Amino acid sequence: MPSSASRRPIGPTPAHVGPLDTGVSAADLDALWERQLMVPVEGIPRGALRDNYTAKRAAGMHRALDMLAPRYAAVVASDDLVIGRLFSGPVGGIVIYASDPAQHFVYYYAHLERYRKGLAVGDRVAKGSVIGYVGTTGNASPDTPHLHFQVMKRAVGRAWWDGPAINPFSFFALDALRP
Repeated sequence: MPSSASRRPIGPTPAHVGPLDTGVSAADLDALWERQLMVPVEGIPRGALRDNYTAKRAAGMHRALDMLAPRYAAVVASDDLVIGRLFSGPVGGIVIYASDPAQHFVYYYAHLERYRKGLAVGDRVAKGSVIGYVGTTGNASPDTPHLHFQVMKRAVGRAWWDGPAINPFSFFALDALRP
């Protein structure tokens, strides 16, 4: 079976919805579409997603998608991943920063209840594999379990996890649904 990176995308690259940082090119969007992202919460089909990328937040625009789901719903790798950073802080709570194998994109998963047992920095994880579980850690409301999911073009230098954001809403090609 060919790796997900060698498969042809389904149809033409979708249009990016919302503002696009000048650091993100049309070639970057094409490359993201070629990754054929999977919705990162098991059981949530693409048609059930809501685009809240441009929602207002205290610090400005949201620049991510919040996916409401039951607490402990499985969070899956949206792409073939290399785990780059596991972190817990007051804003995102329990988070995972990961990149695609070519390190073109960084994926940020936040407000997790916990990581998958044994997950470690440097792990290579196949698309669709469980990496954590939906929660309300950090500044998330304790009554609203959700996954905060962000896609960024990888930045150069020490802050590789802080590149320009890309709205993933139109770029999900696959659902994380069990048969």
